[in-house]
Amino acid sequence: MGNFLAGKVVAVTGAGRGIGRAVALAAAAEGAKVVVNDYGVSIEGGEPSSEVAEQVVKEIEAAGGTAVAVADDISTMAGGQRIVDTALAEYGRIDGVVCVAGILRERMLFNMSEEEWDPVVATHLKGTFTVFRAASAVMRKQGAGTLIGFTSGNHQGSVAQANYSAAKGGIISLVRSAALGLNKYGVTANAVAPVARTRMSANVPMELKEIGSAEDVAALVTYLLSDRAREEKITGQVYTIAGPKIAVWAQPRELRAGYADGAWTPEKIADFLPGTVGTDPMPMLAQLEAMAAAAAAKDRPNA
Repeated sequence: MGNFLAGKVVAVTGAGRGIGRAVALAAAAEGAKVVVNDYGVSIEGGEPSSEVAEQVVKEIEAAGGTAVAVADDISTMAGGQRIVDTALAEYGRIDGVVCVAGILRERMLFNMSEEEWDPVVATHLKGTFTVFRAASAVMRKQGAGTLIGFTSGNHQGSVAQANYSAAKGGIISLVRSAALGLNKYGVTANAVAPVARTRMSANVPMELKEIGSAEDVAALVTYLLSDRAREEKITGQVYTIAGPKIAVWAQPRELRAGYADGAWTPEKIADFLPGTVGTDPMPMLAQLEAMAAAAAAKDRPNA
C-alpha cells in the first residue's frame, strides 16, 4: 500500500471493469477509501447487476484497502446523490469523484434514433453532472475537493458516434465550468481523455498507434486526485494519456477575426470571410480523406 492518497475518500463511477476498475484499485492502493460505483450493464446497455462492483470491493479489501459498492444509475439525480451520500455515511467526507461510466450506441447520424441518442448522453454527460452536482455541494463546504470527468479524443468529432462525441465534448465544457465556478472554494476540476485497451476501444474502427493500459490512466487520475496536483493549481485542464505519452489539450480561444466597414451582407461576407477570416482545418477530416485516398489507390489496377 502507498500513501499518495492517504486519508482521502474517492468515488469512482463505472468502476466494475476497465479503466474505472483500474482507477478504483489504484486509489485504494495509494491509501484512499473508495466508493465503487457500477450499474453493471454492458457497453450496449442491458439489465444492471451489482456483482461487478462488489467484486472490485473484494479485490480492494483482499489487498488491505477499504471500499464499499454502490450499484446506482448515475444518469439519475438520485443515483448521483446516493454515491456521495454513501461516501459521507461510510467515511464522513468526499475528497474526489472520478466519472468513468459510459456506454456506446454506434450509428451514423442520419440513421441514429432517439433511443440510441438519449442513453449515451444520459450516461456520459448527465451521469457526470449528477455526481459533480452532489459532490461539489459537499466539497464547497469542505473548502477542498477534486472533480474528474472522462472525455475522449472523439470530442473533436466522430464518423459514427455523434451521440458519444457530443457527450464527451459536453463533459469538457462541464469540467471547465466547474473549474471556474468552484475555484474560489478550493475545488479543482479536470478531464482525462484516455487512449487505452478497454471494451470500448475494441470498437474503434482503426488501429491506434499510441495506446496504453488502464493502469496508465489510473496513474494519471491518482496524481490529479492528490495534494501534489492541488499544490500545482491544476484545474480546468484536459489531459490525454496514451502509453508513454501525456498531452494537454489547448484551451478554446478565438483564432482569427476580421471587421466590416458598415453592415454585413451575405455578399460582403462571401467576399470577406474566405480570404480574411478563413477556416481552422479539422485534423480528423484530413485523416479520413487521407485514409480514403489510400484505400482508393490500392483499388486501382497497375498501369
